Amino acid sequence: MKVYEGKLNAAGLRFGIVISRFNEFITRKLLEGAIDALKRNGASEEEIAVAWVPGAWEIPPAAARMAGSGGYDAVICLGAVIKGATAHWQYISAQVTRGIAGVAAQAPVPVSYGVITPDTLEQAIERAGTKAGNKGFDAAMAAIEMANLFKELA
Repeated sequence: MKVYEGKLNAAGLRFGIVISRFNEFITRKLLEGAIDALKRNGASEEEIAVAWVPGAWEIPPAAARMAGSGGYDAVICLGAVIKGATAHWQYISAQVTRGIAGVAAQAPVPVSYGVITPDTLEQAIERAGTKAGNKGFDAAMAAIEMANLFKELA
């Protein structure tokens, strides 16, 4: 039996990060967590590219561009869609999630999901580096593992 499993070694790998500027006080913390995870696992800062987009809605097309460029071993998507007074956040979060899933299914490299969709600002803060960890860090760890797995599967 042959078992394939990605390793947590980012050395020599190139990462693209697509991040939403909307709710930047939260997304910047997600970005810091992602970069921390990449560097702790051997990634070079020169091999990390960050593309800021206006809002979460713009994440999927930018991720598709990065993933299809041939310049990255994995793409990490980061954003924060926080529940508001209207149902708008539900539509955005659902479509962004669907969009990223579509990109991931078609991309030649792994695309990881680090878009948080909390009900409250407190929950957002918890997921951006306090009580609930940092979901940017988690998304980067998944990207490292999947990039190595894709190389093994090639």
